[in-house]
Formats: sequence, structure tokens, C-alpha cells
Amino acid sequence: MKVLPLAATLALILTACGQKTETPAAPESASDQPAEVVAPAPAVEAVANPLDAAIAGDWRSAENKARDQYRHPKQTLEFFGLKPTDTVVEITPGGGWYTEILSPYLWSKGSYIAAIANSESSEYNKTSNERFRAKLAADPAHYESAKIVEFDPKAPNFGADGSADVVLTFRNVHNWVGAGTAEAMFKAFNAVLKPGGTLGVADHRAADDATPESMKNSGYLTTASVVKLATDAGFTLVESSEINANPKDTRNHPEGVWTLPPTLALKDVDRDKYLAIGESDRMTLKFMKPKADAIFEQGTDSKPATPAQ
Repeated sequence: MKVLPLAATLALILTACGQKTETPAAPESASDQPAEVVAPAPAVEAVANPLDAAIAGDWRSAENKARDQYRHPKQTLEFFGLKPTDTVVEITPGGGWYTEILSPYLWSKGSYIAAIANSESSEYNKTSNERFRAKLAADPAHYESAKIVEFDPKAPNFGADGSADVVLTFRNVHNWVGAGTAEAMFKAFNAVLKPGGTLGVADHRAADDATPESMKNSGYLTTASVVKLATDAGFTLVESSEINANPKDTRNHPEGVWTLPPTLALKDVDRDKYLAIGESDRMTLKFMKPKADAIFEQGTDSKPATPAQ
């Protein structure tokens, strides 16, 4: 029988809310009056939100939780409009930072699919995939329902056309730009999404006047370049957000974005300086795959206007 960890957690919380709270025994000198029942702490109700519960989950590593201050998972996922009933494809989840949140959150009513580059594409991908699969296998209580799809980076396919409600990718587009596969990736995002589906993108943000060469070397991308990749693939930009902005990041570092945490490419050189800056300044973009037929979607049967001659 499949265990539903998040649902079970919430059930226990709600049960606890309905139980009488015991109070300490009164001192000997106190009268024999009944003790007052103490109301449940407000924090109990707050964690009953499924997304809050997933983010607060004790299965998440302390190291990953420490990065919430930079990655803002709750605000980011709410900005993308994520619902617990969605079918979500996360593209190249890396070590599973967001997997720790998304898989339990979507467990009961939705579906979490991790799309990873196939192991044959590089030794790095092979090692990374082994670690990711081992992470999920080690904690079936939270990841058993997660699905893994391997794809060819040169000809990506993430599932049946129109099968996903949401595609998410975090800090990956700069890698695809460097590899020359970004256009193919965005077209595949469009293919797997349902009409009206959401593409959520977060990545390191370059200055608006950054050159293509500097972007490849630094790991930062201009917002305009990412928007172009998406719109060329058929998406519409819905909204951008400053949720993951970091005004302390000058974007001018000896080893590019990898100078900053969590990588800290310079090791102990100026470590405190880069820790004080924090993680990179990031764009957060929400795109939509246009709905199939805008005219019928609006419920009109009026005759289209005559085209201009």
C-alpha cells in the first residue's frame, strides 16, 4: 500500500488540532478547579498548507534548506501558479534541490517528472544520474511516485505531446546556450505542454548590454536572450518577477557566476566577500503556451473580419 507522506503528515496535524491539549498538573496548593485547555499553536495551521509542509519537510537536507533564502521556493512556485493537481516536468533537476519539494507536494493529486539528460551523452551526466536515482531510491516514502525520463540533449523529448501542465527549469538555460542546444530544448518544452500550459524559468541574469561571448563565459544571460528563445519556440511571456533578484551581485567575477556560492570556485580566496554577496542575481520568467483556438476559447461564433486586400 503506497504511503502518502505529505497527506499523512497533514492528517496527523489536523487530528492533533481536534484533540484536547493536556496541561501540567496544578501545584498542591492550587484549588481543584479544572485546568484550562490551551489552544493549538498558530504554527500548526500554517503548516497545513501543502506547499508550506513540503518546504518545511524534515526529509529536505539542511544544506538545501539553507539556500531557501536565495532560491525562495514558495514565492517562486506560487509565481509560476503551481497547483498540487498539476503534471509537472522539471528539466535537469541536478542534485534534486527542487525535487525534495515538488515530489512530495505533487504526490497525492499531481505528478512529478524529472527529465534528465541520458547517461550516454557524457560521463558527467552518467555520474549525476546515478546520484539522482540513488537519492530517490533511498527515500521511497517521499520520492517513490516520482518519474524519471531520460532525453537526448541533441534531440530532446520529454513525453507525449500536450501531456504536461507545467515545465520548470532552474539555472540551466546558460548551460544549453553554451552547448548550442537551447533552441531544441525550448521547442521540446512547447511540445510536451498542454495548450495554456506554463513554462517557468529561473536563471542567472546578465546586464542588458552583455555580449553573447561574455554570456557564454560568465554563466549569466540577458533576460532578452531568454525571452527570445522562448518566444521563438512559440511561447508568450506572461510576467517577470524580481523574487530571485540580488542587487549585491555585480555579475563581474573572476570565475563568472561560479565564483559565488554555492560553487565558490575560488575556494578560500575572498570567500567571505563572496559569501556576503550571496547567490547570483536571477531572472524569474513565466511563459505560456498559447491556447489552441483563441476564437472558440472566447465562445464567439462571429464571422472573422475580411482580410485586407
